[in-house]
Amino acid sequence: MLCAQVTAITPDHVYRENIRTVKLTPQGTPLAYPLIALDQGSKVELSFDDLDADVKNYYYTLVLCNADWTPANLTPFDYLRGFTENRIVDYHYSSVALQRYTHYRAELPNGDFTITRPGNYLLKVYLDNDTSQLAFTRRLLVVNNKAVIQGRIEQPINPKLFRSHQKVNFSVSLKGVQVSNALSQVKVCILQNYRWDNAITGIRPTFLKGDVLEYNAENDCVFPGTKEWRWIDLQSFRLQTERVDHIDYGKRSTDVYALPDPQRVTIRYLYLKDINGHYYPSMLETGYNPDYEGDYATVHFTFPAETPYAGSDLYIFGELTNYECNESNKLTYNAARHAYEGTLLLKQGYYNYVYGTVDQASGKLNTTNTEGNWWETENDYTILVYFRPLGGRADELIGAQTLNSLQNR
Repeated sequence: MLCAQVTAITPDHVYRENIRTVKLTPQGTPLAYPLIALDQGSKVELSFDDLDADVKNYYYTLVLCNADWTPANLTPFDYLRGFTENRIVDYHYSSVALQRYTHYRAELPNGDFTITRPGNYLLKVYLDNDTSQLAFTRRLLVVNNKAVIQGRIEQPINPKLFRSHQKVNFSVSLKGVQVSNALSQVKVCILQNYRWDNAITGIRPTFLKGDVLEYNAENDCVFPGTKEWRWIDLQSFRLQTERVDHIDYGKRSTDVYALPDPQRVTIRYLYLKDINGHYYPSMLETGYNPDYEGDYATVHFTFPAETPYAGSDLYIFGELTNYECNESNKLTYNAARHAYEGTLLLKQGYYNYVYGTVDQASGKLNTTNTEGNWWETENDYTILVYFRPLGGRADELIGAQTLNSLQNR
């Protein structure tokens, strides 16, 4: 996986320090990926906090992209019906919390616009109706289910990967789709736990059986198994919740110190139910709304290590860091304590995360030296199938199927 350079249209990136806790999820399912069906009334919920605690004119628009997330050669009027740019008018000032902020939310699509084509969409949120003043971006997938995907998760045949990796074998039925050349018109992408940083693309079918494409080559679609995600419970700042060592209270801020997180490479695999790298805002105290009554704290993380990783930097990683590696989630080695240390400003909630090293020469993120890989690990794998009609100017998302490594073996 690569920690890519930030560009003008980098998906899932926050451009402003005052923007926190950005969530885009299907309506009513806060841990699901923003993937909705075309023409079925499905909606996603967008929410975020502005720590400036004032009211700004935030606007949003959707940009249709191809399978590789390059902008499609179409105008907004080709894939949106209604207004192409809309203002977010639903906001709420924080209350109770020491950290002041304004909470914004919106539902998409809505009465102002509808989506008319399936595919990859880049949601852009920006200030004052000026797209050059980006606040953040998020991916949104809209599928028109024409392809039928069936698959399972298996252990690789390769003895070097047998105990540590997981292989996705699957087939795609294109019955009812007008395909002239499947090898050039059909593209497949596989996500592990809805992550794009280590997505597998460019896969070619092993066999073509009529209108069915088989993907089961020995060395294709193989992922490191990783390990169940680490967690910290921050649903209350008054109680010492799970994985919290102690809390320091200031007049205007709160500091939470997590228990040290040792490396887990040599620790025997143990199944612990996780949320596969995600997080959700939540409060243990009843009668409170975490959207605008949840507080923020500076959370201190510690990763013990006798010596620093030579030629590599250490990062904390997950949805809580937008699956990115940058200065905000980079840890610093403390030689006196023989440990890496770092902080994140986090809202009350429940969080998953892991640690990973980034090689300074290649820029590749690796969790093998910090977490380890196990075949038994529970992971979700999402298979996305794209199709471009003859003469078409954009890739259409015609199939999406999620397989679980425990349930679909």
